[in-house]
Amino acid sequence: MTESVRKRPAWLVIVLCWAIVIFDGYDLIVYGTTIPALTTLKEWDLSVDAAGNIGSLAFAGMLVGALFAGFIADKLGRRKTIIFSVIWFSVFTGVCGWASGPVMFGAFRVLGGLGLGALVPSANAIAAEYVPAKYRSVASTAMMSGVPVGGSIAAAVGLKALPDLGWESLYYLAFTGLILAVVAAVALPESPVWLRTRGRIADAERLEATYSLPPARVEKKSVSALEILRAPYLATTLLFFVATTATMFAWFGLGTWLPKLTKADVRFDLGSDPLTYLLALNLGAIAASVVTAWLATRFGALKVGIVAAAVGAVSLFVLTTFPSSIVVVYLLLVLAGVGSHGTLCLIISAIADHYPDRARATALGSSLGGGRLGAVFGPSVAGWLLDRNPDSATSSIVMFAIASALGAVLLLATLVVSSKAKADAPTTTPAPEPAAV
Repeated sequence: MTESVRKRPAWLVIVLCWAIVIFDGYDLIVYGTTIPALTTLKEWDLSVDAAGNIGSLAFAGMLVGALFAGFIADKLGRRKTIIFSVIWFSVFTGVCGWASGPVMFGAFRVLGGLGLGALVPSANAIAAEYVPAKYRSVASTAMMSGVPVGGSIAAAVGLKALPDLGWESLYYLAFTGLILAVVAAVALPESPVWLRTRGRIADAERLEATYSLPPARVEKKSVSALEILRAPYLATTLLFFVATTATMFAWFGLGTWLPKLTKADVRFDLGSDPLTYLLALNLGAIAASVVTAWLATRFGALKVGIVAAAVGAVSLFVLTTFPSSIVVVYLLLVLAGVGSHGTLCLIISAIADHYPDRARATALGSSLGGGRLGAVFGPSVAGWLLDRNPDSATSSIVMFAIASALGAVLLLATLVVSSKAKADAPTTTPAPEPAAV
C-alpha cells in the first residue's frame, strides 16, 4: 500500500471487546442478583422451581444464539454482529424491568439470551486477530474475565439498588449498553480475515497497516465440520464437550442461585448480605482469569485446569460444613470461582492449543455451544432441589461440587488421551500449510 495510514494501537480493540463482554456478563448474571426479590413478589406468585426454569431460559437463548452466531457473522461480518448483539441484549434485558409477570419476564430473558450467545464468539474472534498468535490463549482468557467482572458489578450495584430503587432498576441499567454499541459502531474495526474471505483485500490491508498486523491467513481449502469427530480428535472432542458441560453447569448454576441459596439457609446468616457471597464468587473468577492464564503458559492449560476444577470441587464440599467464620466462607467462594469460571477459561485455551487452525473454530463452537446445555440445566435442577427443601442449600451445593469434580476427572482423561495421541502420531514431516492469501 502506498497511501499513508494513521496508526492505532491494537490493544484498543482488545479493551473495547473486553468492555463489551463485561456488559454481556452483567446482563447474564443480574438475574441471580434479583431472584430473592422476585420470589417475594405476591402478584407474581413465583415458586423457587419456576424461578430456576426462568434462570435457564436466558441460557437456552444463548445456546441458540451461539449456534447461529457463526452463520450471522459470516454473512454480516463480525463487527456488525457484535454491534447488533449488544443492541439486542441491552434492549431485551432492559425491558425485563417492565415485565408484568413471570411469563413476560421469561420471554424477555429468552430473547435477550439470543444476543448474549451471539456476542462472545464474535468478540473473541476479533480480539484473537488483533494480538500476536502466542498471546491468543491469554487474550481469550482475559476476554472471558469480562463475564465475572460484569457479575461483580451486578452484585455490587444490587447491594445499594435493590433496597433503595427496587429490582427493576438493575434491569434498566442494561440500557446503558446502547452507549457502548454507539462506541463500537465508531471505533470497532472489522475482522481482516472476514474481509479477505469476502475478497475485500484492500480493506483488509488497510486495517492491517493501521494496527500493524501481519497479513491475515485465509485457507483456500474448505474444512469439514466432521474433522473434529474423526481420528485423532474424536476422543478429545467428546471429553472436551462433557467437561465444558459439567463446568458450565457448576459456574452458571452457582451464579444464578448463590444469593437465594445463602438467603434461604440460615446457616449462612453470618451478618452479611447474600449478594456479597455472589460478589466473592465473581471476584474469585476474575482473579482466576489472571493467575490461571499465567500458569497455563508455564504448565499447560489442561494441567492447570485439572487442579483448578479439583480446587473448586473441594471448596464447595467444605462449604457444606457451613463454617462459622465469614472470612472462611468468602475464601471458599473465591476458590469456587477459580474452580468454575477459571476452569472454563482454561478449557477454552486447551481447545485452542489442541486443534489445528483449520478446525479450531469448529472445536470451540461445538464445546462452548453444546456445553451450554450445562448452563441450561444447572439453574433448573438447583431450583428443583431448593423447591423441595427450601431451607437447605446443601443438596444444590453438593451437586455443583460433584459437577466440578467431574470436570477435573474429564480433563485428566483428556490429558491422558491427548498425550497418548501425540506419542502415537507419526514423526514424518507434516504437509505444508496452505499459502497465505
